[in-house]
Amino acid sequence: MSLSPLKVTWKSSGSPLGSLHRGASFAQISKKDLPATSGLRDSYETPSTPSTSDGPSKHVFEQQAKNAFEPDPAVKSKDTIPKTLLDRYRNGQTNAMSFLHQLAQIFQFHLEVKETTGTISGFYFAFCVVINGVQYKTGMGINKKQARLEAAELALQDLLPTLDGLKSFFPEAADVPPPLPVKEKPSVSFRAIHKKKDSVNLQVPQAVRDALTKLMSSNSEFSACAGTIAAFIIQTSRGCEVVAFGTGNFNTKESASSSGRIVHDSHAVVTARRSFMRFLYRHLLMFFSKTADLMEKSVFQQNSSSALLSLKSGITFHLYVNQLPKGAAQVPSKLRLNPLSISAWQVNNEISLHLSVEGKVFSVFSTAFDHSASKVVSMSTTDKVTQWQVLGYQGALLSHFIEPIYVESILIGDSGCSDIHGMEICVSQRVEGITSQLPMFYCLMRPRINLVTSVAINSTTSGQLTYGINWSEGDTSLEVVDGLEGKTTEESPFKSGPALASRLCKAAMLHRFRLVAKEAQRQDLLGVSSYSKAKRMAKPYQEAKKVLRLYLLQQGFGTWLVKPLVCDDFSM
Repeated sequence: MSLSPLKVTWKSSGSPLGSLHRGASFAQISKKDLPATSGLRDSYETPSTPSTSDGPSKHVFEQQAKNAFEPDPAVKSKDTIPKTLLDRYRNGQTNAMSFLHQLAQIFQFHLEVKETTGTISGFYFAFCVVINGVQYKTGMGINKKQARLEAAELALQDLLPTLDGLKSFFPEAADVPPPLPVKEKPSVSFRAIHKKKDSVNLQVPQAVRDALTKLMSSNSEFSACAGTIAAFIIQTSRGCEVVAFGTGNFNTKESASSSGRIVHDSHAVVTARRSFMRFLYRHLLMFFSKTADLMEKSVFQQNSSSALLSLKSGITFHLYVNQLPKGAAQVPSKLRLNPLSISAWQVNNEISLHLSVEGKVFSVFSTAFDHSASKVVSMSTTDKVTQWQVLGYQGALLSHFIEPIYVESILIGDSGCSDIHGMEICVSQRVEGITSQLPMFYCLMRPRINLVTSVAINSTTSGQLTYGINWSEGDTSLEVVDGLEGKTTEESPFKSGPALASRLCKAAMLHRFRLVAKEAQRQDLLGVSSYSKAKRMAKPYQEAKKVLRLYLLQQGFGTWLVKPLVCDDFSM
C-alpha cells in the first residue's frame, strides 16, 4: 500500500517553526530506532567520506558556503543569536527541523523539505532537505514527522561543517578545544530498515515462545489458556525479551463494578496491555528510588525539556498477538480506502467502531443486539489498539509521569489469517491526519504490521475455556482470572487475597499509582480522592482522547462507547 509521491515545501518566514514544532521532546517520541536528534554528534571537521548519490560532495558544500551562506548584514551585529540557537540545539531544546528553519532565517537561504517517495514496505516515509537547490541525504521514519526530523538531522551533519567561514557567529568553536573524533553514525538505509524488520519478525515470536514455554513448564495445568496469547516485547541492543503477556477471550457477565475490583474485559490484548502497565509502574518505582543500580535498570530517564520521563535511547516495544483482534480488523481485503478523503457515505458496518458483548462483536451502527439488556459492553480490541496507537499504551494515570508509550510494530501470529489489510486500515488509515490536532507529545504512531510465525504450545483439553492468564516482568508466578467472573480463580498460582481481586483490576492500578506518586513526591496526586479524578487530572491525555473520539465520529466511524461513571468513581 503506498501513497502518491508528494513534494512538500516550506520556505522560511516570520515563524521558522511553523506548524512542525510542538515541543523539543516530541522528537523523542518519534525517534525510536533512528539516530538521536538531540545535540551535535560529530566534530566540526568536514567529513572525509567520499561523495555519493545520497548527498552533495564536500566541494559542493564549500561552494554553497561561499555563495549562499553569507550572513545578512543586519544580523552580523547580533553574533550571540546563532550561538544561543546552537546551544539550544546541542542541548536538545530545539529539534533539528526547527534549527534548520532558524538558520534559514538568519543566513537567508532557500529551504525545502521534500518527500522523495511515497510509503514503502512497512509504512516507511522518506524525506530529504534541499538547500538552495542542493539535495541532502534522505531520512526515513515510520511517520512523516519522524522522517522529516531524520532528514533535517542528516542535513545538519553535512551543513554545519560548511559554516567554518562564519566562526564569528559560533564563537565557542574557537574558545574550546576541538571535540575528539567520533565515528560517524551511519544514516538509516532501506537495507538497514528491512534487516531490522526481518530480525524483529524472527526474534519476537521466538522470545514469546521461550517465555511462554518457561512459564507453562511449572503451570502445565493452565496450558489450555495459552492459545489466545498477546505479549509486549522490549527490544534493546541485547535483543528481544517479553515483559508482559496475557490471554483471554471474554467480557465479564457481572454488572459494572463500583469498587474497581472486577476486571470487565479479559480479552488477550487488553490483559497483556494491563500487564504491560504493571511493568511500567515497576520501572517508575525503580527510577524514583534514587538508587543508582535500580535507576540504571529502569527503562526511563529524565527528559531535559519536560517534567515527564521518557524512554532511554535504544529502547523500543513491540506487540505480538496470536489471533487477529476482534472487530473491524477483519475487514475484507477487497476494500480500499483513501485515508485523505474518507467520508461517511464510504463507511459501512465493517470498518466502523465495534462493540464487544458476551464474546461477540457488533458494529456501533448495528441493531442486532439490545444494548440495554447487556450487562457489560466494551469497545472491540481492534478499536482499543487504534486508540492506543494515538494515546499511548500507558493510559491516563501513568501519563502524569511519562510521555506516551507506543509500539513500533504489531506482529500477528494467527495461523488462520492470510490478510492483515483490515488491521492496517483500522490502526493507521482511520485516524490518518489526526496528529496536527493532538496536544504535545501525542501523535499517530503508525506501527509496522506483519504476519509472523504463530506461537503455539501443546495444550490439554479442559474446562478452562473462560480462563485467562497474566504475567509481567518481575512477577514470581502467573495469575489466572476467570473472564466471566472478572476475578482470580481459587486455583490461581497468584492470589492477592480472599476477595480474589485481580492484580489487573482498577483498584490495584490506583494502588500502584499512589505508590509512584509517593516516591515521586507528587503531593498534588497523593491528595486525589478517587480513580476517576486522578484520570481527569491528566489533562493532556484527556484532551487527546477527546480529539480522537471526535475525529472518529467526524470521519463517519461512529460514536465511542462511554463507560458508566460508576466504573471509575471509587477510592481507596
